[in-house]
Amino acid sequence: MSGTAPRPVGVPGSVGIVGAGRIGSALARLARRAGLSVTVAGSGSLERTAAAIALGSPGARAGSLDDAAAADVVILAIPLGRYAALAPEALAGRLVVDAMNYWWETDGARPDLDDPLTSTSETVQRHLSASRVVKALNHMSLYELDNLAFPAGHPERRGAAIAGDDPDDVAAVAALVDALGFDPVPAGALADGVRFEPGTEAFGADEDAEEIRDMLDRFWGSQRGRVLRRARGRA
Repeated sequence: MSGTAPRPVGVPGSVGIVGAGRIGSALARLARRAGLSVTVAGSGSLERTAAAIALGSPGARAGSLDDAAAADVVILAIPLGRYAALAPEALAGRLVVDAMNYWWETDGARPDLDDPLTSTSETVQRHLSASRVVKALNHMSLYELDNLAFPAGHPERRGAAIAGDDPDDVAAVAALVDALGFDPVPAGALADGVRFEPGTEAFGADEDAEEIRDMLDRFWGSQRGRVLRRARGRA
């Protein structure tokens, strides 16, 4: 496969990406560079998605949600406000990476996505009740995805937090993150995804694994963390 590296043992062989925007395209490029088979499902026509990925993610193919869901790992890279439009049956039984974020400017006021008693990934998991959801790749900037992916051991390598409830699923996503060019940083259970959502220190930080780990550890003492602790203490 020209222009791609051999796939390390343990890395999923195929990735489905739901979302053909800038983040989805960047992830598709990284996955192709890592030697993975990539299918991208966009919100427009198949022809429009194919044209978009031909420019930004050569080697990836356009497909339907069902096509993307047939991959070993499915990455959700759409606006979080659209999560309820995802057909749970299409993703049933699949390992799903939630790379989505809540932006009130885009999504509007959404109490379901701004509930201090839960994390947004737990909300996604409740909707996709038959899927296995892991939170990852959401806190990384587009610049980081495009410019700061490096081989293991590179001194400039950045860290990527991962939160999930099943150790095997977290390990699979960690292997994928490593193949994409980032050091995986285990962040606890899916509920701990709240520690690297928008508004946290780790979000958009573009730091190495050690600093990302420190930021996660500092979360509950941060302003955002204290707000959530107070809300949960009153519940």
